[in-house]
Amino acid sequence: MKIIPVIDLKDGVVVHAKLGQRDHYQAIHTPLCASADVHDVIAAFLSIYPFDTFYIADLNAITGQGSHQALIANVLAKHPKRQFWLDCGYQREYPYPAHALPVLGSESYNDDNVCELKSLDTRFVLSLDFSGNTALGAKSVFTNPAYWPDTLIIMTLHRVGSHLGPDLDKLSAYSQAYPDRQFVAAGGVRNTADLHALRALGIHQALLASALHAKAISTEDIRALSMP
Repeated sequence: MKIIPVIDLKDGVVVHAKLGQRDHYQAIHTPLCASADVHDVIAAFLSIYPFDTFYIADLNAITGQGSHQALIANVLAKHPKRQFWLDCGYQREYPYPAHALPVLGSESYNDDNVCELKSLDTRFVLSLDFSGNTALGAKSVFTNPAYWPDTLIIMTLHRVGSHLGPDLDKLSAYSQAYPDRQFVAAGGVRNTADLHALRALGIHQALLASALHAKAISTEDIRALSMP
């Protein structure tokens, strides 16, 4: 099981994502570090485990209210040996170094622009975004693998920071229907029991934030889960 820590950026700081209600996200208060500065939060995550991949969501860019382009570039420069998945909303150009992958969210695509996904190479991660059971974005992107790269996130926004557990039904349905793709769980993971449940479904990657900040998953847990 590969755990990918999540960092949500809003108005220059790391925020606590909860239930997908982005307008209400506040600067994070975490026992892992004393500030909501992105560099401090990354250092805090690395004090738990030497994660090789991080996910950064630029909420300002996603909602069309500016961006953290310079800050993210600084993070990438500081960590050249780690991979970063970058969700910066709707994008046509991807000026990222080799250790960064764009995350393209279905919520940024509609029937008019979804065909752009077919013109891309597969060097991106696609996030299939859901609010409850409602698919966010062009409906075809959820069912047509012609739009898909090798790795897809199943993002259940209403479960983010909710302690409801991951959406096992949705993840199971996708992994069984499309066994040639790698699916990543996002939203609701609470503890190691949830991670074991995901692995039993054939899901071997998960995005986490709240469970790490709450210290619900320890260094020893992560080491054990990372073993084959």
